[in-house]
Amino acid sequence: MSVLIDRLSRIVGARHCLASAEELFVYECDGLTLDPVRPVAVVLPADAAEVSGVVRVCSELGHPVVPRGAGTGLSGGAQPIEGSVVVECSRMDRILEIRPEDRVAVVQPGVINAELSTAVAELGLFYAPDPSSEQVCTIGGNVAENSGGPHTLKYGTTTNHVLALELVQSDGERLRLGSRAGRSREFDLVGVVVGSEGTLGIVTEISVRLSPIPEGVETLLAIFDDTVSACRAVGSIIRSGLIPAALEIIDQRTINAVEDSVYRAGLPRDAGAVLIAEVDGAPCSLPGEVERIGECAREAGARECRVARDEAERARFWRARKGAFGAMGRLAPDLYVHDAVVPRARLPEVLEKICEIGDRYQLTLSNVFHAGDGNLHPNISFDRRNAEEVERVIAAGREILETCVAAGGVITGEHGIGVEKRDYMKLVFEDEDLLPMLYVRDAFDPERVFNPTKIFPTTRFCFESNPRARGYDRVPFK
Repeated sequence: MSVLIDRLSRIVGARHCLASAEELFVYECDGLTLDPVRPVAVVLPADAAEVSGVVRVCSELGHPVVPRGAGTGLSGGAQPIEGSVVVECSRMDRILEIRPEDRVAVVQPGVINAELSTAVAELGLFYAPDPSSEQVCTIGGNVAENSGGPHTLKYGTTTNHVLALELVQSDGERLRLGSRAGRSREFDLVGVVVGSEGTLGIVTEISVRLSPIPEGVETLLAIFDDTVSACRAVGSIIRSGLIPAALEIIDQRTINAVEDSVYRAGLPRDAGAVLIAEVDGAPCSLPGEVERIGECAREAGARECRVARDEAERARFWRARKGAFGAMGRLAPDLYVHDAVVPRARLPEVLEKICEIGDRYQLTLSNVFHAGDGNLHPNISFDRRNAEEVERVIAAGREILETCVAAGGVITGEHGIGVEKRDYMKLVFEDEDLLPMLYVRDAFDPERVFNPTKIFPTTRFCFESNPRARGYDRVPFK
């Protein structure tokens, strides 16, 4: 092990090669805390050349590489495996180029999501993907997971805004994919890499599309006695032909957690749920859109609709929504979050079933989610030191995913598969679907250097698709 640490230190500097137990402890998991694993080392490279050197050493010495952004992921995508080296990209945090005439920015993977929008605001531009963790999550991590956010309904997920990438491969070579102009005669390999969860290589440079800041924005808060009524309002709004920038639902348990926290926004504690609806665009069109949304909400049972009076009140609404996951820490020390997607028309019945599952397993379950695109976020608050409770959490989580799939949904919308949903892939994919995915993975990383044991559910597939693959891909999963 000393040989590995010595060689890595020569590449990134001793200060940026972490190997002590105290230093490694904080890298044992990402936002999924169920099964932490300690890596043998964590390196913090400063540029693509150092990433290439680190990958070459790890590949030569037989250590798997786990790429990591800010560690805010919720599916275990950045969780180490035994014997792995974590490549943490937070030092690669420079905005390399801004071309306002082309509405393009070129960034390193460690750039914080929200900071890019701040950097280009004076140019009248912003970066549209806005995960709830935007104040701390990195664009490289967003690329790995194809992250979404509240404004996905109108603007799409990360993949809709990435034009080109630089990728370090398992032999240390750097591969450029896509075109900063957004056009390419090749296969859409950028689309293959975005959302691949660090299994194909390490992204070291990203060209992203910037969007013009909307001329006007209006935000409405609709207050309901129950979550199901709020879901019905969402269906009515979409049926009306409107395409809001965002439609977000927060249930009562989440409201109370938020109002007890630093994210408090004056939400009504007695509400069963609130719906945050936002529209943006030409100012002349917004009053009519807000009025129509209010009508849909009241027809679905809203007892009150409030339009934000100014930017400060609008910011309070969004502080409550985006601070919800942080506020959950007041309920229990650990949080298990699924992010299945279901057809909007099935939201009311699926929400009722999810709440019934939580009650049956006697769990603290809350809901705060991207209702506009049917992306559910049932949150289970628990204490992982209680083994019996953890068993109930896992069992309930599986039933929730099965319920969503039975309703015509899928098991993830933006958090990724990682290790959390790896063993549930067969709920939506047959063997014949999974094998081609593994062939693509092997085309990029034939020796399985990057993030092995993630995404794919069974050892049989790992061996059949690549009999030469490393041993840890053929060991039965826990």
